[in-house]
Amino acid sequence: MKLICLSQMLKVFFIVNLFFCALFTVTSAYGVEVTDLYVAKVPVSSQSGNERISALKQAMRFVLVKVGGQESVHQSSVNARKVFNKALKNYKSYMAQYRYERAGDQILLVATFDEAKINDLFSQANLPLWGRLRPLILLWVVDEHGLSRNVLSDSSVSQLPAIAKQFSNYRGLPLMMPLMDLTDLTQINTAELWGRFPQSVKQASQRYLAEAIVIIRISNSSLLPELAEPENCQPLCAQNNYVLDWTLISPSRQSQAQQKSQQYSELYQGQNRQNLIEQALADITQVIYQEYALSTTTQNEFLIDVANIDSLTTYLNVSSFLEQLSSVQSVKLISAKGSNWRFDLKLIGSQRSLLASLQLSKQLRQYIDPLAAVELDAVPVFYWGNK
Repeated sequence: MKLICLSQMLKVFFIVNLFFCALFTVTSAYGVEVTDLYVAKVPVSSQSGNERISALKQAMRFVLVKVGGQESVHQSSVNARKVFNKALKNYKSYMAQYRYERAGDQILLVATFDEAKINDLFSQANLPLWGRLRPLILLWVVDEHGLSRNVLSDSSVSQLPAIAKQFSNYRGLPLMMPLMDLTDLTQINTAELWGRFPQSVKQASQRYLAEAIVIIRISNSSLLPELAEPENCQPLCAQNNYVLDWTLISPSRQSQAQQKSQQYSELYQGQNRQNLIEQALADITQVIYQEYALSTTTQNEFLIDVANIDSLTTYLNVSSFLEQLSSVQSVKLISAKGSNWRFDLKLIGSQRSLLASLQLSKQLRQYIDPLAAVELDAVPVFYWGNK
């Protein structure tokens, strides 16, 4: 009996690994749909009424940060403070449901909020918001202690992967770390990552389907600034002091010329590695947020052609997909010539924001003829595919 169970387990393990390897061998970069954008979990010590009220308000604050993309979204303007403070006092009006769950010895209050009502708050506050479709960020972390450097994976014995995962859940930004399996070890070495060689890093990152790549270096030795006078060393010479920097490799949706550039951070210095990582991730999120945030104050129309609609079912699928985009307020079919169907989209935000979101989708892909002359007023052409 044990042998049969073991055999079955091995088969399942093999199938799962085969699927996992297939998943990460595709070279195209797609976005990730954040399904729990309007859900937040707050640890509580009991299920008492007073603590529940406090936890629900905190959960709503967490959701506002995830949807808004910025830590300071509540304080971003006088109008925003007024709108959000009023809403927090009336939090029950925005809540869909709540429940409790256990995570080990900890009790968590899980609150779900109404998407339309939360989005309307941002409109009232004249603030941009993120859509559900967000870029997947691959995080290479090189941890240096003295003369030793270690590239971290999601399963590394370190607090840093857990910090990154917690941040990802809190801010709604999909983050993943490399497996650091045999494939990674043969494609890139620690020196190339530490040296931030873009081509080597991009090549090693292809299997992860990431929209952007971040290299974080954290060190208690070689990154410490050289100080001329020993008396000026404090607090940098203090025991367990760390320095961190990060590099963002340009997202794949940009032009080839732009992809050659990299964005480098300033040095982050401190004695708490968790604080350094969280601050770096917050700043990285802000950079990426600026590319994808949707303005709630601007509305305009945008025409697109979908060139391969061959049935009513396909038309319904395309319409449903477009209507679900956070940047689209309404969808109207205005012409159908053969398999080429033209849609008029009323946008919340700019055309640039919509195109940035569509670049993350594997269902609706824009076709650009590299030999055709550039026409500024040309209607962009897309192809629908459910694979």
